[in-house]
Amino acid sequence: MSASAGFLARRAAQKERVRILYRRALRSTLDWAVHRHLFYKDASDLREKFEANKHVEDIETIERLIADGEAAYQKWRHPDPYIVPWAPGGSKFHRNPQPPSGIEIVYDYGLEEHTK
Repeated sequence: MSASAGFLARRAAQKERVRILYRRALRSTLDWAVHRHLFYKDASDLREKFEANKHVEDIETIERLIADGEAAYQKWRHPDPYIVPWAPGGSKFHRNPQPPSGIEIVYDYGLEEHTK
């Protein structure tokens, strides 16, 4: 019973590692593709590579395939990945930061109390 639970836990961890690897590789593919029509072809090729090994059952073979995939991802990862402008690290992130404390902004636009 314990061996079976250990086997299932290891398989679940492997499935999670494969899912994370696929998503990272897909995002990295988007970094390399200049146009969407190029990305779709590359994404389809990537999916075929993952689907080709979908039915492998041997635990050690799966571990080797995951390790090979992670090594290939590290090798082909883009050196300057695309960052969405409004995301952390993007060109527009915190472009208009909050004003420092102690500064009060009045939004009455000419209807302030001192003009009455």
